[in-house]
Amino acid sequence: MKLIIIGGGIAGLSAAYYASKNIPDAHITVIESSDRWGGKIITNRVAFNDDLFIIEGGPDTFLAAKPWGVTLCKELGLGERLHGTNPYQKNTYVLHRNRLRPLPDGLAMMIPTNIPAILKSRLVSWFGKARMGLDFLLPPHTLNGDESLGTFVSRRLGREAYENLIEPLMSGIYAGDGDALSLASTFPYLRDLELKYGSLARGALEMRKKMPAAPGSRSAFLTPTTGLAEIVESLVGYLESHGTVLRLNASVQTLTRSNDKTWHVTLENGETLTADSVILATPAFAAAKIVSALDPQLAADLQAVPYASTATVSLAYRQSDLPRPLDGYGYVIPRREGRKALACTWTSTKFPHRAPDGYALIRVFVGRAGQDIPWNESDLLALAREELQLTLGITAEPVMSRAFMWDKAMPQYNLGHPELLRRIDAALENHPGLALAGNGYRGIGIPDCIHSGELAAERVLRFTRSNVETFQPANQISGVKHEN
Repeated sequence: MKLIIIGGGIAGLSAAYYASKNIPDAHITVIESSDRWGGKIITNRVAFNDDLFIIEGGPDTFLAAKPWGVTLCKELGLGERLHGTNPYQKNTYVLHRNRLRPLPDGLAMMIPTNIPAILKSRLVSWFGKARMGLDFLLPPHTLNGDESLGTFVSRRLGREAYENLIEPLMSGIYAGDGDALSLASTFPYLRDLELKYGSLARGALEMRKKMPAAPGSRSAFLTPTTGLAEIVESLVGYLESHGTVLRLNASVQTLTRSNDKTWHVTLENGETLTADSVILATPAFAAAKIVSALDPQLAADLQAVPYASTATVSLAYRQSDLPRPLDGYGYVIPRREGRKALACTWTSTKFPHRAPDGYALIRVFVGRAGQDIPWNESDLLALAREELQLTLGITAEPVMSRAFMWDKAMPQYNLGHPELLRRIDAALENHPGLALAGNGYRGIGIPDCIHSGELAAERVLRFTRSNVETFQPANQISGVKHEN
């Protein structure tokens, strides 16, 4: 069986990994248009004074609660190399009226549950706190269909709590506009809590009681010792050792299917490759271009997934040049503050092993839905330094800096996204042997992307088994338990 995977990010590499494991005698080719593997995962390991700065250009951790990232790391032999966040300095701050205020304790699934902590917080006025308390009294809203995240949280907790507490946390995940994001596609469990318990806070408290106690001081977020690139490097090493053909600097122009059910992948250099199955592990807009000749309606639906552009700027300083200690993981910035930056991570506190002793590493995240950002390194560096001067009072020259620009990097699961996915899924049923993977559909995090690659490989395997009867039994397809 010949399988072509288009896209060499974490989703495409994961699809190749699971296909290699579970489809005997498969001939797998992975095609990537850029000159490196990993997509938005890029790690710079910068030598400095006989030590290293570990600088992440894209994501810097993955969520441990979603099992697919941890499972893959263990299978690749990286389990012992996973580090959690610093358990001793885990403060998180919110920028509020140009001052850093601590995020109140007791947030469960983004919902405030610690009433004394909320009462002490200066992030919400007394009127706003009283409005939050109505969540215990307001009946569940009878609603047919979806609503925006901003509308939902404002309805339950009040607009002030949404803008000052929930919106900056949400933006740190999706870089989106909460008044446009689909609740059903981003945080569907919030609606479930309302319906089941009649109150977000009451529901979050109940769910918290039912959660098993984490062993030791297990962190919610994990990363390999020398950066997320270790996962990419291990995947590439595995695939190379198992006969997968890996092609960089190869752009795909079109995808078509002939009457004999053979897929034809035409590259921009004119070369045509054939396959029995194809997995598109690209951004949705790139997949739209590739399938435009095959299925114009599918292409239109894929093109309808909007994306926001983002950037990260990492700066290193001598700790002696910092006016204040970096006593936490960093801070998030509400949209209402009007800042150009979205968040600031104090990387060397969050992960102390990522900077040499005596130095601090700070990362500024730029770009959210509806915001234009500078698109050159010098302007991004100036923006980041302005943010650090305004908020932290840092005026010293950084000893090192790195900027990473991501054009159309963050898919926006806006209202209508569930219906869009239903149409895309229905269209795929008309194209046996074709599958999609990536962050444009049902989850933007690293574990979600890994899982999407695994599911795409399973879809291809089911198609293959329906045509050839010499493959593994269904109960041997994968050792990973799937949880929706």
